[in-house]
Formats: sequence, C-alpha cells, structure tokens
Amino acid sequence: MNIINKLTLRSLKENKKRTLVTIIGVIISVSMIMAVSTLGVSFLDIMKRQSIADNGEWHVQYSNVNAGQIDAITGDGATEKLILSSNGGYAKLEGAKVDERPYLFLKKYNEEGLKEFPIELVEGKLPSSKNEVAISEQVAKDAGVQFEIGDEITLDIGKREIEGEEIELGQNDPLQRGENGVTEELKVDSTETFTVTGVIKRPSWEPSWSPGYTMIGYIDKGSMKDSEQVNAIVILDKVKASLFDHAKQLAEENDIEKVGFNNELLRYYGVTDDDNLRFTLFSLLGIIMGVIIVGSVSLIYNAFAISVSERARHLGMLSSVGATKKQKRDSVFFEGAVIGAVSIPAGLLAGIGGISATFWFINSYLDGAMGISEKLQTVVTASSVLLSCLISVVTIFISTYMPARKASKISAIDAIRQTQDVKLSGKTVKTSKLVRKVFGLEAEIGLKNLKRNKKRYYATVISLVVSIVLFLSVSFFTDNLKKSVMMSQDGVDYDIQVYGKGGDSAELEDLARVEGVTDQSLHKTMQLSSLIDKKQFPEELEDMIEQENIPLENGRYQYYVNFYGLDEQSFKEYAAKAGADLEAFSDPEQRAAIVIGEISYRNPATGKFVETSSIKAVRGDELELTFTDFDTNKSEPFGKVTIGALTDQVPMGIGTAMAGGLDIIVPMDTLEAMAGSLMESGVQSQLFLESSDPMKTQKALEEAAPSNLYIYNVYERRQQEEQMILFLSVFTYGFITLISLVSIANIFNTISTGISLRKREFAMLKSMGMTPKGFNKMINYESIFYGVNALLFGLPISIGVMYLIHRAVGGTFEYGFELPWFDLLFVIIAIFIIVSSAMLYSIGKIKNENIIEGLKQENM
Repeated sequence: MNIINKLTLRSLKENKKRTLVTIIGVIISVSMIMAVSTLGVSFLDIMKRQSIADNGEWHVQYSNVNAGQIDAITGDGATEKLILSSNGGYAKLEGAKVDERPYLFLKKYNEEGLKEFPIELVEGKLPSSKNEVAISEQVAKDAGVQFEIGDEITLDIGKREIEGEEIELGQNDPLQRGENGVTEELKVDSTETFTVTGVIKRPSWEPSWSPGYTMIGYIDKGSMKDSEQVNAIVILDKVKASLFDHAKQLAEENDIEKVGFNNELLRYYGVTDDDNLRFTLFSLLGIIMGVIIVGSVSLIYNAFAISVSERARHLGMLSSVGATKKQKRDSVFFEGAVIGAVSIPAGLLAGIGGISATFWFINSYLDGAMGISEKLQTVVTASSVLLSCLISVVTIFISTYMPARKASKISAIDAIRQTQDVKLSGKTVKTSKLVRKVFGLEAEIGLKNLKRNKKRYYATVISLVVSIVLFLSVSFFTDNLKKSVMMSQDGVDYDIQVYGKGGDSAELEDLARVEGVTDQSLHKTMQLSSLIDKKQFPEELEDMIEQENIPLENGRYQYYVNFYGLDEQSFKEYAAKAGADLEAFSDPEQRAAIVIGEISYRNPATGKFVETSSIKAVRGDELELTFTDFDTNKSEPFGKVTIGALTDQVPMGIGTAMAGGLDIIVPMDTLEAMAGSLMESGVQSQLFLESSDPMKTQKALEEAAPSNLYIYNVYERRQQEEQMILFLSVFTYGFITLISLVSIANIFNTISTGISLRKREFAMLKSMGMTPKGFNKMINYESIFYGVNALLFGLPISIGVMYLIHRAVGGTFEYGFELPWFDLLFVIIAIFIIVSSAMLYSIGKIKNENIIEGLKQENM
C-alpha cells in the first residue's frame, strides 16, 4: 500500500463520525437496491408457486391425442414428464340435496398426473387402476350422499347438452335453467362400475358454481384402445422461449390438431409472448432503482465532497511535497473503495435480511391477499446479487468522481489560503436590505453564512428536497390507490348478498335473522326508464351523446332508471344519512323519492372510473317513469315521482348508475303501491347483510336458505383488495423510510460538519460582541432559511410529480386532482424539525468552546 493510501486510511480513522455516517448511508443505499431486486425475483417466485398450486406444474398441452401420438410426444427430447388426462363425463348423483349440483364429474389422470396436479388426499388412497376412483369430500358434506372406501358404485356417464346446441357443457358452466326449470339434459354414453379407494379435498380448479362434484379416476396407457383419445400434458426439461415453435412443429409433424400452453405459469418464467406483467413489474422495479440511485448519488456524493473539503489542506500539503494530480484523485477513489468494501457486503446482507423480515411480517397478516394462498419466500439469485453489487459500485464511483476531480485540482497555495470553498466577493454574499429590516442583523449574517459556501448549503437543501419529493410522491400514490379501490368497491359496503326471485321477500326476511348478522337492508328493485330534458343533462352525458351521435326524442334523452324500494328501517336510516325530511316520504300516495345526484362508475368505453353528477335537478322536480316488458318489447306509463331530496349518499348494496342513468330510492310501500300487478314479473328482491363473521354467516345461510335463492359472499374479495393495499403500503412506506433515513443522516452530517468547520467564525463573532441570544437567533434563522429554501424547491417538484401520478392513474380512474393538504402540512413541520434538530445537535457540541481556542482553530 502506497503512502497516499495509508494517509487516506488514517484520515478515515481520525474522522470516525463522518466515516460512520458515510458507511451507514452507503449500506442503506445498497440494502435498498438489494431489497428491490430480491423483491422482484421473490414476487415472480410466489406467482409461479401459486400457479402450480392452483393448476399444477405443466407447460404444454396436446389435446385429443391417441396412443401413437402419445409415443411421439414421450420420445421428444424436450419432454421431461408426460401427464395424461381426460374428462370422463358426468353422472347423476342420486340423493343430492343441492339442486344446483346434481352430478358427479369424472376427471382422469395417469400416475404422473396424480403426482403433479394439486390433488389432496383426505383418507384412503388415489386410484391405481381404471376401475377405481377417489371422491371429493364435498359429496358427503354438501350433497349429503355418503360413500365409504371400498364401496362399488355403478354410474351412467355422459355429456351435458342443451337441445339444439352443439356446445358441450363443462365444469365452468353452471346448471342451465330457464323459466320452466332445468333446460339441459344428460346424454348417457356408457355405464361403468368403480370401486371407491379414497376421499379427496375439493380441487382448486373446481369453480364454486360447478354443477358436478369432482371424482378422480385413473388412465392406464397400456390398456388404451386405438380409438381412445386423451390430453397429453407435458412438463418440459428446460423452459425457454423456443418452446412455442417447438411444440407447434411437433404437433404438425404428428397430426395433432390442437396445442395449448400454460401461459400463466410460463409468463413467470419470462418466456411468454404476452409479457405485460413481467414488463410492468421490471419497469416499476427499474424506476424504483433509478430513484434510489439518483438519491444515493446525491447523498453519497455530498459525503465525499465534505471529506475533500475537510482534507483540503491535507491534499495541498501532499501537492507541495510532489503528489501528482492522479495520486490526489486516486486517494478519493481509494476512500470510495474502502467505504464500498465495508458497506456493500453489509448492505447486501441488510437488504436480504430486511426483505425477509418484511415477508415474515406480511405473511403473518396477509392470508389470501391478491387471491394468493402461498407464502412469500425470500429468493436470492446470483444474478440479483451481482446486479446489486454492480449498481452499488457504479453508484459509489459516480458519487466519488466529481470530488476526486476537485481533489486533483487543489494546489498548495489554494489549500493554505482555503479559498476553494469559501467565496467572499460582495456579489456572492449580497443580501436584500429587507432581510435586515424585517428580521434583524442576525438573520442577515445567517443568510450570508449560507451564501459563503453554496456547495455545502445546496447539498443540505438537495437532501431535504429528496426527502420531501419522495415522501409526498409515495404517500400521494398510496392515497390514490386507496381512493381507486374505494371507487371500484362503490356500493359494495356489505358482506353477503342474497338474491330472491320476484317481489316476494318473505324468505329473505327470515334469513336476515341468521347467526352473526349485524346489519341488513332489504331491497326491491325495478328497471324503468324516464325521458329527461336536455337542459338537465350533465356535461359528461352531453359529451357522450355528441361523441356517439345519439338521437334525442323531442330534445329529450331516455335515461334508464334503477328504482329501489327499501324496507322501513333501512329507508329511515338512509333518509337521515341523506339529510332528507322523513315526513315527506310517509305517504305512499305522495310518491316522494330520494335521487342520487352524485355518481361514481366505471366507463366501459374507456375503462376509467368517473365521478360526476347524474342530473341537473332540484327538490320538487317531477320525474315521469316508464316500465318496459322486454319479452314483448311493450312500454307502459309507470307513474310520476317527486324529488324529495338529492344526495351523494348511497344505500347499502347499491352501486350508482352511469351517465344517462338514475338511481331513485323510495320506501318499500311506495314501490309496492306503484308496481301493483308487476310485483311478480317486474320486481327483483335482494337482501344485503353485514356480519361479524361473514364466513360463518354464509354457512348458516346456505343451511337455512331454500335452493331457489342465490348467496354471494363479497367479504373475501374485499379483504383481498384491502390486503393488497396493505401489501403495497408496507413496501412503499418502507422504501420512503429508508430513503428518508439516508437523507436525514446526510443532513445531520452536512450541518454538523459545516458547524464544526465554522468554529473560528463563531469565535470571531463572539469576540466582537455577539451575545448568546443573538448567536442563537442567527442559528435559528439559518435553520429557517434551510427549511424555506428546501420547501420552495421541494413542494413544486412534489406537486408536479403528484400530478404526473394522477395522470398515470387517470388511465383507469378519473377524478379531480386534489392536493394532500395533511401530508403537505406534515412535511412542512417535519422539515423544520429535522433542520432545527440538526442545528441544535451541532451547536450543542461547540457551545462551550473557548473563544481563544476557537480563533486558533484550523480546519484539519
């Protein structure tokens, strides 16, 4: 090691605090880069494992192949494992209690398929011959039909068909019903006898609306007939981009009509043509890494710049004894290398440890988030480690490059005079006369102090600006995400929905009293229409009519109307929430109604969520309603309603109409009085429930509800979306916290170092008569100037970034741009607290300095 490098190491050891702060800053920077890259790899890993858990691990499927074609696929060099499967058909399940699930569905696999597909055995064993089956446990639990292991069952197996249609129905098609009952029939092809060998859990690929309970059978390739066809599912030896062309070529060579791919799984390997998810993920990770690198460069650069300033006289002395420019420059690069050698390994471990701890935290709270049952696992690959190291090395190099160039140019004379940092020209330190008049002499001196060394001043301001922009941008993004989810869930303020048939709600009223229900709302709904005059159109409707060139009827547009009748208690609560006078709705003959005037909906044409008004109207306006029988296409007057209140409040279970639609809410007896003979054919009854335990309540409803009622639990879906918000918030706020820690550490380092270098200046001011009160006042004003200047730059930049985020989210959601005033206030207060704390901390270290010792102080 040469003498220059030894002196550099000694300088690092002597300035332990500055060295430690720099190392910590680099460690946090490296850990964030490592955490982001690990997050990307780990996210793809969980999606891959989830896809395998849901649908099994396979890559290519050749449909309807015979024994000869199976041999060709098996002999292909790319094939590692071959799974055979077939849909054996449906059989009537005698004694089934659930009307919507009257069948058994036979799904067959060979031995490899039984191993690879997610089939979970409860008891017994899986079939090993073509005359054996394993039956879903749901047959006993839901259908009430009990099969014992060892039982022999004889089934008439066939296909589900609808008369006059050629399409064969499958497990994704629910039981087909019409006005006169079930419209499908089972066309029996064969009668087979099976021995029950085991009981399995309901397979993940079986939808809840499937009409058949799954029954697993066995395919014996050796006993296949020449005419028998099955599906050949291939697990490839190596997953690579050429698999698509290779599979199609193999299918063409062997006259295989259809070849398909597991695109969901393949996209997580990165070899699918439809690569939007992967592109989006790595684009996002790239942007985050870019922000980290920019922030880290500015912060780490500042640390090395301060180091060069402190070592100016040291470097000048080296120059005076013959050190070359290259040697002085290399001394700074060597300092960066030493910092990197210590920080990069520690940062890699910290990043991996941090993301592991985050995954542990998330796994304990996010059951089923995004519909994922698998747990997050930390996946570290050689490529992610190398990428993180490379990015970290480049970051440190960029951070040291400018200080190294500056160091190489320091001459012995400049170092002795110390003119490279402090600028004393009148123009440079000139301040406005207004500053002294308004704030006093101390404020003017404080402002001049900042202008004397602009580089250190700018470094501190940049650190503050980085923190401001990152915090506001991330918090705005998260707030917008929450608002977007709220808009997408508009009207979904309930846990369970029960659909009735017709206007008879007696059965629904009984269900409102099941276990766990904490709130309920019973609706009767009719689909009506109303001709609305042009002067009452909102702007969005006018634009839609103009763009789509929709003709008007005598200057009027036909609105569709969702006409709701609420039970007495629900309407009373809703009227209070809407600010309506309940007395105005007490007489059904008055036909007073509440109209939802502010609506939120997703525009199907653009895919955006929109907030707007539904109609330009006032209380007391009348709306004439029309009922249309869509079977006969005949319309008849339904009657008039008077607007008793306009509101933006929405009752439980109601999603607002779109532009050109109205939501009208009346008491139940008003709807029944107006509907008359249409109660049976024109009215739909629905019950919306909130529950303390939605899953338990759903089970109680299924046991108590007649088979002609449909129960839909929205609780699980809402939980997944809310958990997704938490999932993203953990990462986004974790990210902003780390960046802010780097910024705060750098601010403390910069201000503390700056104060230490100004000991002689402070001693001089005190020697000239500046009192402790005046000195504190000067320091306070310096803090204010730091904060004000940081906010003057940071807030406009942040607002610009927030607007760009708003525009980006505007691709899906459309609502007005609103500034997060609470976050802005928080940032303003936080900035002044950070700067003041740094200044007080720094002054605290020198407040007891002797004036004589301060005047003798050298910046060494």
